[in-house]
Amino acid sequence: MWAGLLATAGGISMTAFAPLWGMVADRYGRKLMVQRAMFGGAVIMALMGAVSNVHQLLVLRFIQGAVTGTVPASIALVSSVTPKDRMGYSLGLMQMAFFTGASVGPWVGGVMADHFGYRVPFAVTGALLVVAGFLVLFGTHERFERPAPQQHTATAAIRNLLRLRGVTTLLLVYFMLNLSGTIISPIFPLFVAKLPGTATRAASITGMILAMGGMAAAVAAVTIGRASDRVGHRRILLVSTALAGLLTFPQAMARAVWQLLAMRVGYGLAAGGMGPTVNALAASLVPRASLGSIYGLTAAASSLGAALGPSIGGAAAAWAGLRAPFFLMGAMLVLLAVMLRWRVSATSTSS
Repeated sequence: MWAGLLATAGGISMTAFAPLWGMVADRYGRKLMVQRAMFGGAVIMALMGAVSNVHQLLVLRFIQGAVTGTVPASIALVSSVTPKDRMGYSLGLMQMAFFTGASVGPWVGGVMADHFGYRVPFAVTGALLVVAGFLVLFGTHERFERPAPQQHTATAAIRNLLRLRGVTTLLLVYFMLNLSGTIISPIFPLFVAKLPGTATRAASITGMILAMGGMAAAVAAVTIGRASDRVGHRRILLVSTALAGLLTFPQAMARAVWQLLAMRVGYGLAAGGMGPTVNALAASLVPRASLGSIYGLTAAASSLGAALGPSIGGAAAAWAGLRAPFFLMGAMLVLLAVMLRWRVSATSTSS
């Protein structure tokens, strides 16, 4: 119960605060917001490693979601300095970095926890965020011109952004991508543990499968992101989403580790194209002056989906078995592909 609450708390607070940080980014600069997320996250992670009870950890998880958000802040910064005809490739490189870190991080953290205790990974994560913050501070340059004072309130600015053609549909896409993408997260280790030959090595095998799938997604992100600059971001997003959905169904039928590994790698190759293309699509819908705000809204939609997904997946597994979340995830991705075909094609201007 506490693990579920801790996983949800950060997503809920980020849903509330991400649009605010997006508007601040458009007002004071996107580089500043990346530094805020990095250095703020470092402090929170260090404090997490020193908690004495789960209630303190829950409060810090909530604050973490409100203060951090390194991924949307970084995407906004990159999008603001990238030519539109290179947007897919640049965001593909960013997505490759995210996938690689997300693949290696859990494995490294698990090894450290096994050898040095559970508190050490929090301190190391905080230190890495400090290093990343200084890399941004001294290694990036943003030509930012502060806009004239706004005549409208923050609420009015968000309403104006939501009125732009295709924005509300795109927010639904972000929500569904992250909702479907996190449905199997709470049951995946349990599913692996049910496969033959995994009884004593379930944790390491789970980490290996997720890492291999993540690395496949990282490679695909750059290749597909570059292709989307030529073919069209919406078209590539549609194909990637449909393939990812179709490749999710067979995972539920895996009877051996090698089968699940092969299917996760195939899924990663398809899913790797979703991140850079949907982010490039978002950048194409708004003026550059509003990039922080649009990525703040997409971060809110993503966080809400990521907060609800594990609960839905856990409930589905409890009701219909460990294979049910895979079928639910695949169905949602295929449904999303259908929506991209009939809804986004009529509203998007990206391609």
